[in-house]
Amino acid sequence: MLFASEKAHMKVVLHALTKEFSTARGPFRALGGIQFEVREREFFGIIGPTGCGKTTLLQIIAGLDKPTQGSVQFVGDKRTKAMVSMVFQESALMPWRTVEDNVPLGDEFRNEERSLLKRVSQFFLEVVRLADFSGARPHELSGGMKQKVAIARALANDPEVILMDEPFANLDAQTRLLLREELLRIWERDKKTVILVTHNLEEAVMLCDRIAVLSAPPAVVKSVITVDIPRPRTIKSMSSPDFARCVEKIWELLRYEVDKTMRENETPKPPEPDVRRKSIFGGWQ
Repeated sequence: MLFASEKAHMKVVLHALTKEFSTARGPFRALGGIQFEVREREFFGIIGPTGCGKTTLLQIIAGLDKPTQGSVQFVGDKRTKAMVSMVFQESALMPWRTVEDNVPLGDEFRNEERSLLKRVSQFFLEVVRLADFSGARPHELSGGMKQKVAIARALANDPEVILMDEPFANLDAQTRLLLREELLRIWERDKKTVILVTHNLEEAVMLCDRIAVLSAPPAVVKSVITVDIPRPRTIKSMSSPDFARCVEKIWELLRYEVDKTMRENETPKPPEPDVRRKSIFGGWQ
Protein backbone atom coordinates (compact mmCIF):
# COMPACT_ATOMS: atom_id res chain seq x y z
CA MET A 1 0.00 0.00 0.00
CA LEU A 2 1.51 3.32 -1.04
CA PHE A 3 0.61 6.62 0.62
CA ALA A 4 -2.33 5.12 2.56
CA SER A 5 -4.44 4.66 -0.56
CA GLU A 6 -6.26 1.80 1.16
CA LYS A 7 -7.94 2.02 4.52
CA ALA A 8 -7.11 -0.28 7.40
CA HIS A 9 -9.71 -2.79 8.55
CA MET A 10 -8.29 -3.97 11.84
CA LYS A 11 -9.85 -4.14 15.28
CA VAL A 12 -8.11 -4.88 18.58
CA VAL A 13 -9.56 -7.20 21.20
CA LEU A 14 -8.17 -7.36 24.74
CA HIS A 15 -8.96 -10.50 26.73
CA ALA A 16 -8.65 -10.23 30.53
CA LEU A 17 -5.19 -8.62 30.58
CA THR A 18 -3.37 -8.65 33.90
CA LYS A 19 0.10 -7.36 34.69
CA GLU A 20 2.11 -7.83 37.89
CA PHE A 21 5.48 -6.34 38.82
CA SER A 22 7.95 -7.31 41.51
CA THR A 23 8.79 -4.40 43.79
CA ALA A 24 10.73 -3.88 47.00
CA ARG A 25 7.43 -4.04 48.86
CA GLY A 26 6.37 -7.23 47.13
CA PRO A 27 4.22 -8.00 44.06
CA PHE A 28 2.29 -5.07 42.58
CA ARG A 29 -0.73 -5.81 40.41
CA ALA A 30 -1.07 -2.93 37.92
CA LEU A 31 -3.70 -4.36 35.58
CA GLY A 32 -6.48 -6.42 37.10
CA GLY A 33 -8.17 -7.90 34.04
CA ILE A 34 -8.59 -5.32 31.28
CA GLN A 35 -11.11 -6.30 28.67
CA PHE A 36 -12.49 -4.24 25.78
CA GLU A 37 -12.68 -4.16 21.99
CA VAL A 38 -11.51 -1.38 19.68
CA ARG A 39 -13.54 -1.31 16.50
CA GLU A 40 -12.25 -0.93 12.94
CA ARG A 41 -11.27 2.64 12.05
CA GLU A 42 -12.19 3.81 15.54
CA PHE A 43 -10.47 6.58 17.49
CA PHE A 44 -10.48 4.95 20.93
CA GLY A 45 -9.41 6.62 24.16
CA ILE A 46 -8.05 5.24 27.43
CA ILE A 47 -8.22 7.44 30.52
CA GLY A 48 -7.63 6.75 34.18
CA PRO A 49 -5.91 7.99 37.34
CA THR A 50 -2.16 8.45 37.50
CA GLY A 51 -0.32 5.17 37.98
CA CYS A 52 -3.18 2.91 36.89
CA GLY A 53 -1.13 1.26 34.15
CA LYS A 54 -2.29 3.11 31.01
CA THR A 55 1.18 3.27 29.47
CA THR A 56 1.87 -0.34 30.47
CA LEU A 57 -1.36 -1.34 28.75
CA LEU A 58 -0.37 0.48 25.56
CA GLN A 59 3.07 -1.15 25.61
CA ILE A 60 1.45 -4.59 25.88
CA ILE A 61 -0.77 -3.79 22.89
CA ALA A 62 2.33 -2.67 21.00
CA GLY A 63 4.16 -5.88 21.84
CA LEU A 64 6.82 -4.04 23.85
CA ASP A 65 5.79 -5.81 27.05
CA LYS A 66 4.03 -9.06 27.90
CA PRO A 67 0.97 -9.47 30.12
CA THR A 68 1.07 -11.71 33.16
CA GLN A 69 -2.18 -13.22 31.91
CA GLY A 70 -4.61 -12.54 29.09
CA SER A 71 -4.03 -11.68 25.46
CA VAL A 72 -4.22 -9.02 22.75
CA GLN A 73 -5.79 -10.10 19.49
CA PHE A 74 -5.73 -8.23 16.18
CA VAL A 75 -8.80 -9.21 14.17
CA GLY A 76 -9.06 -8.48 10.45
CA ASP A 77 -7.18 -8.70 7.18
CA LYS A 78 -3.61 -7.51 7.49
CA ARG A 79 -3.25 -5.10 4.59
CA THR A 80 0.01 -3.35 5.45
CA LYS A 81 3.58 -4.26 6.39
CA ALA A 82 3.35 -2.99 9.97
CA MET A 83 0.85 -4.00 12.62
CA VAL A 84 1.33 -1.01 14.95
CA SER A 85 3.16 2.31 15.16
CA MET A 86 3.54 4.25 18.38
CA VAL A 87 3.69 7.99 19.12
CA PHE A 88 5.25 8.73 22.52
CA GLN A 89 5.11 11.72 24.87
CA GLU A 90 8.53 12.72 23.58
CA SER A 91 8.97 12.84 19.82
CA ALA A 92 12.06 10.57 20.03
CA LEU A 93 13.48 11.99 16.80
CA MET A 94 17.05 11.19 15.81
CA PRO A 95 18.84 14.51 16.42
CA TRP A 96 21.56 13.91 13.82
CA ARG A 97 19.00 13.42 11.02
CA THR A 98 16.98 15.97 9.12
CA VAL A 99 13.20 16.02 9.40
CA GLU A 100 12.96 14.36 5.99
CA ASP A 101 15.24 11.52 7.10
CA ASN A 102 13.41 11.03 10.41
CA VAL A 103 10.07 10.22 8.77
CA PRO A 104 10.48 7.01 6.70
CA LEU A 105 12.23 4.86 9.32
CA GLY A 106 9.83 1.94 8.99
CA ASP A 107 10.43 1.64 5.27
CA GLU A 108 14.16 2.16 5.80
CA PHE A 109 14.32 -0.76 8.23
CA ARG A 110 12.53 -2.82 5.57
CA ASN A 111 15.31 -1.95 3.10
CA GLU A 112 13.15 0.01 0.67
CA GLU A 113 14.82 1.97 -2.12
CA ARG A 114 16.07 5.47 -1.35
CA SER A 115 13.82 6.99 -4.01
CA LEU A 116 10.74 5.51 -2.30
CA LEU A 117 11.89 6.73 1.11
CA LYS A 118 12.12 10.28 -0.20
CA ARG A 119 8.66 10.11 -1.78
CA VAL A 120 7.14 8.69 1.40
CA SER A 121 8.78 11.38 3.52
CA GLN A 122 7.70 14.21 1.24
CA PHE A 123 4.15 12.93 1.09
CA PHE A 124 3.63 12.66 4.85
CA LEU A 125 5.39 15.92 5.61
CA GLU A 126 2.81 17.49 3.29
CA VAL A 127 0.07 15.70 5.27
CA VAL A 128 1.26 17.26 8.56
CA ARG A 129 2.05 20.59 6.86
CA LEU A 130 5.80 20.53 7.50
CA ALA A 131 7.14 20.14 3.97
CA ASP A 132 8.95 23.49 4.24
CA PHE A 133 10.98 22.13 7.16
CA SER A 134 12.17 18.91 5.52
CA GLY A 135 15.83 19.96 5.74
CA ALA A 136 15.68 21.14 9.36
CA ARG A 137 17.20 19.32 12.31
CA PRO A 138 15.05 18.43 15.34
CA HIS A 139 16.71 21.07 17.55
CA GLU A 140 15.47 23.73 15.13
CA LEU A 141 11.82 22.78 15.64
CA SER A 142 9.29 23.72 18.30
CA GLY A 143 7.82 21.02 20.55
CA GLY A 144 4.61 20.95 18.53
CA MET A 145 6.49 20.61 15.25
CA LYS A 146 8.52 17.71 16.64
CA GLN A 147 5.33 15.89 17.58
CA LYS A 148 3.96 16.47 14.08
CA VAL A 149 7.09 14.85 12.67
CA ALA A 150 6.53 11.92 15.05
CA ILE A 151 2.96 11.62 13.77
CA ALA A 152 4.21 11.75 10.17
CA ARG A 153 6.67 8.96 11.00
CA ALA A 154 3.87 6.83 12.46
CA LEU A 155 1.72 7.39 9.37
CA ALA A 156 4.62 6.71 6.99
CA ASN A 157 5.07 3.29 8.56
CA ASP A 158 1.55 2.58 7.28
CA PRO A 159 0.43 0.53 10.30
CA GLU A 160 -2.86 -1.20 10.89
CA VAL A 161 -3.15 0.49 14.30
CA ILE A 162 -1.63 3.71 15.65
CA LEU A 163 -0.93 3.89 19.40
CA MET A 164 -0.53 7.30 21.04
CA ASP A 165 0.78 7.71 24.59
CA GLU A 166 -0.14 11.24 25.73
CA PRO A 167 1.42 12.76 22.60
CA PHE A 168 0.64 16.36 23.58
CA ALA A 169 1.27 16.17 27.35
CA ASN A 170 4.51 18.16 27.26
CA LEU A 171 3.18 21.00 25.11
CA ASP A 172 1.67 24.32 26.16
CA ALA A 173 -2.12 24.67 26.22
CA GLN A 174 -2.43 26.64 22.98
CA THR A 175 -0.22 24.25 21.03
CA ARG A 176 -2.20 21.29 22.37
CA LEU A 177 -5.46 22.79 21.08
CA LEU A 178 -4.00 23.38 17.63
CA LEU A 179 -2.48 19.90 17.40
CA ARG A 180 -5.74 18.26 18.43
CA GLU A 181 -7.40 19.86 15.42
CA GLU A 182 -4.47 18.87 13.22
CA LEU A 183 -4.63 15.29 14.44
CA LEU A 184 -8.37 15.13 13.72
CA ARG A 185 -7.81 16.52 10.22
CA ILE A 186 -5.14 13.89 9.56
CA TRP A 187 -7.22 11.06 11.03
CA GLU A 188 -10.27 11.96 8.93
CA ARG A 189 -8.13 11.42 5.83
CA ASP A 190 -7.59 7.66 6.36
CA LYS A 191 -9.44 6.77 9.58
CA LYS A 192 -6.83 4.37 10.78
CA THR A 193 -7.62 2.55 14.01
CA VAL A 194 -6.14 4.74 16.78
CA ILE A 195 -5.75 4.03 20.50
CA LEU A 196 -4.98 7.14 22.56
CA VAL A 197 -3.86 7.26 26.20
CA THR A 198 -4.42 10.64 27.83
CA HIS A 199 -4.97 12.27 31.23
CA ASN A 200 -6.86 15.16 29.66
CA LEU A 201 -10.64 14.73 29.73
CA GLU A 202 -11.33 17.44 27.15
CA GLU A 203 -8.71 16.01 24.82
CA ALA A 204 -10.28 12.55 25.07
CA VAL A 205 -13.77 13.87 24.32
CA MET A 206 -12.62 16.05 21.42
CA LEU A 207 -10.67 13.27 19.69
CA CYS A 208 -12.34 9.96 20.48
CA ASP A 209 -15.35 7.94 19.37
CA ARG A 210 -15.38 5.95 22.61
CA ILE A 211 -13.39 6.17 25.84
CA ALA A 212 -12.49 3.40 28.29
CA VAL A 213 -12.40 4.72 31.86
CA LEU A 214 -10.01 2.72 34.04
CA SER A 215 -10.08 2.29 37.80
CA ALA A 216 -7.25 2.71 40.28
CA PRO A 217 -4.81 -0.24 40.40
CA PRO A 218 -5.32 -3.06 39.90
CA ALA A 219 -6.97 -1.40 36.92
CA VAL A 220 -10.17 -2.67 35.36
CA VAL A 221 -12.53 -0.99 32.92
CA LYS A 222 -15.20 0.86 34.89
CA SER A 223 -17.10 1.90 31.78
CA VAL A 224 -16.73 2.58 28.06
CA ILE A 225 -18.27 5.95 27.21
CA THR A 226 -19.59 6.73 23.73
CA VAL A 227 -18.89 10.31 22.60
CA ASP A 228 -22.04 11.45 20.80
CA ILE A 229 -20.62 14.65 19.32
CA PRO A 230 -20.83 15.08 15.53
CA ARG A 231 -17.72 14.96 13.39
CA PRO A 232 -15.79 16.75 12.07
CA ARG A 233 -14.91 18.36 15.39
CA THR A 234 -13.05 21.58 16.02
CA ILE A 235 -12.22 23.76 19.00
CA LYS A 236 -15.76 25.18 18.68
CA SER A 237 -17.12 21.72 19.50
CA MET A 238 -15.80 22.19 23.03
CA SER A 239 -18.37 24.91 23.71
CA SER A 240 -21.37 22.66 23.08
CA PRO A 241 -23.56 21.44 25.99
CA ASP A 242 -23.09 17.84 24.81
CA PHE A 243 -19.32 18.24 25.11
CA ALA A 244 -19.59 19.53 28.67
CA ARG A 245 -21.98 16.74 29.64
CA CYS A 246 -19.60 14.09 28.30
CA VAL A 247 -16.65 15.55 30.20
CA GLU A 248 -18.75 15.66 33.36
CA LYS A 249 -19.86 12.05 32.91
CA ILE A 250 -16.26 10.86 32.60
CA TRP A 251 -15.18 12.93 35.60
CA GLU A 252 -17.93 11.44 37.75
CA LEU A 253 -16.53 7.99 36.93
CA LEU A 254 -12.94 9.09 37.53
CA ARG A 255 -13.31 11.22 40.63
CA TYR A 256 -13.47 8.37 43.15
CA GLU A 257 -10.58 6.55 41.44
CA VAL A 258 -8.36 9.64 41.45
CA ASP A 259 -9.14 10.28 45.10
CA LYS A 260 -8.46 6.63 45.96
CA THR A 261 -5.10 6.73 44.19
CA MET A 262 -4.11 9.93 45.99
CA ARG A 263 -5.02 8.47 49.39
CA GLU A 264 -3.14 5.24 48.72
CA ASN A 265 -0.06 7.17 47.66
CA GLU A 266 -0.03 9.19 50.85
CA THR A 267 2.47 7.75 53.29
CA PRO A 268 2.92 8.87 56.90
CA LYS A 269 5.94 11.05 57.50
CA PRO A 270 8.80 9.25 59.20
CA PRO A 271 9.48 10.27 62.80
CA GLU A 272 11.86 13.14 63.29
CA PRO A 273 15.39 11.85 63.89
CA ASP A 274 16.78 12.29 67.38
CA VAL A 275 19.46 14.90 66.82
CA ARG A 276 20.47 15.19 70.46
CA ARG A 277 24.04 14.40 71.33
CA LYS A 278 25.27 12.72 74.45
CA SER A 279 27.51 15.07 76.38
CA ILE A 280 30.77 14.17 78.03
CA PHE A 281 28.98 14.45 81.32
CA GLY A 282 26.69 11.50 80.52
CA GLY A 283 23.47 13.46 79.87
CA TRP A 284 21.66 14.41 76.65
CA GLN A 285 21.80 17.84 75.16
